[in-house]
Amino acid sequence: MIGVDNWSIELQKSEFHSLYFLLTRINKQLLDIKNELMDEESITLELEKLPWYIELDGKKNEWSLRLVFESQDQTRSFEMYWPIPIAQNLFYEIKNMWESMD
Repeated sequence: MIGVDNWSIELQKSEFHSLYFLLTRINKQLLDIKNELMDEESITLELEKLPWYIELDGKKNEWSLRLVFESQDQTRSFEMYWPIPIAQNLFYEIKNMWESMD
């Protein structure tokens, strides 16, 4: 289950698996360019692999995350958004959840 404040959503294991690997990829993209960015420079990184679309938006040290999910059979869809500073912790929390499932 993933959520914040007044909402949450339960993901199937396969959905969580694909989300984890996409968040890992977008985090790597950010780390690859982070040293080239000035502190005040705005960035937007987008990554799409069905059923997920992920958008990281902000600056090199503070950014938000928007996640959009649409099932392949179009039976469910949802959008999640984490603002600055919550988004920075999201990857680490999902990584901890993933490692606890092993």
